[in-house]
Parts: sequence; C-alpha cells; structure tokens
Amino acid sequence: MLTFLALTSVALLGIVPEPSQAIVIYTGWERHALVGSDIRLSCSFFSWRWTSEDVTFSWTYRPDGSRDSISIFHYTGGAAYVDNKGPFRDRLEFVGNPGRRDGSILLKNLEFSDNGTFTCDAKNPPDIVGRPSSVRLLVFEKVPIQAGVITGAIIGVVLGLLVLIVVIYYLMRFLVARRVFSLSVSKHGKKKKEGSQQRQLWTPPPLTCYPLP
Repeated sequence: MLTFLALTSVALLGIVPEPSQAIVIYTGWERHALVGSDIRLSCSFFSWRWTSEDVTFSWTYRPDGSRDSISIFHYTGGAAYVDNKGPFRDRLEFVGNPGRRDGSILLKNLEFSDNGTFTCDAKNPPDIVGRPSSVRLLVFEKVPIQAGVITGAIIGVVLGLLVLIVVIYYLMRFLVARRVFSLSVSKHGKKKKEGSQQRQLWTPPPLTCYPLP
C-alpha cells in the first residue's frame, strides 16, 4: 500500500505543470520619422527559459487622440499574420527573429496619420506573465532636433566653460607667482648690488713704512 502511494505521488508530481516566471519586454521609448520613410519598431524580451517553439509576439496600435487600440500584427506557431483590415495592412512587414527573441516590425511609407503608440506583447511559454512595452511614433515633414541632442549640447557648453575657468584660474596663479618671483629676485639683486657698492666705497688707508733710526 505504501509503495502504491509513493508511486502515485511520483506520478502526480511528474505531471504537475512547470511554474511560469515573469517575462520582461523591451521596446524603444519614442521614435521620429519622416513622411514617406520606413521605420523599424524593435521588440525583444528577457526570459529565464530557453526560447520556446510556441513563442508569440503581438503588436497593437493606438492613434493619437484615440482611447482604443487595434491589433495590427500577430506571430504564432512559426507564422506571421498582418491584420488585413488595419491601417498598416499593406505597409507592415515582420523583420524579427523569434529564435533570438526578436519580434520587430517594419512600417513602410509612413503618413502623418500614423502618429500614435505601438505596443508589443510577447509570450515564451510557460513564461507568459509580463507587462507589454510601448513605443510612441512621431511622423514629421522634417525630423526635429531631439531633446537629447540639445541637452548634450548644453552640457558640453557648460563643461567647456568650466574647463576654461579652471585654465584661466591656474594661468593667473602662474602669472602671479612668476611676478612675485621676479620681484623677489629683483629685490635680492638690488640689495646685493648696494652691498657691493658700499664695500667699494670704503677702502682701507694705505700703509706707510718708515725706516728704522
């Protein structure tokens, strides 16, 4: 009886599904592009498991000014599916590599109306619990200077000014030290010259020799 219970316990433990762990999904934060150009929206994930054959990727799109999101792409079972009714049905291409945990898509011939938020979700069974990641797309006639570039330029100018101030400070210290040294040498030389002149002004009286009587 005990043997039967032990075998039953082992069998039950063997069929218990493996617990899932959290999956972390990554996308960019904001992308800029020109009207009529193409852009790649990257999506990858981190999971403690090996990449499953049942890995899936899903992309949704929420236009600016809208509260509703629409499905535009789905990858499952080794096949990619583009929504045939969405705004990107003829302008979306899957360029990812699921085996390398890459679910990136390529949007072609961008329009102003494509501005919005794109959200990627990934599953790597049994790891299916994770927070989707979103990237915002801004389409312009001319790509503006990104805030990071402006911030970098400001930081560069400030650092340049600080370096210039430090250089001027040490240059002034050097010039002052040099001036003090010159004055010290000049003063010492003047005292030495005055002492020499005094020794030259005082001469001992000549010795007079008288014959003995």
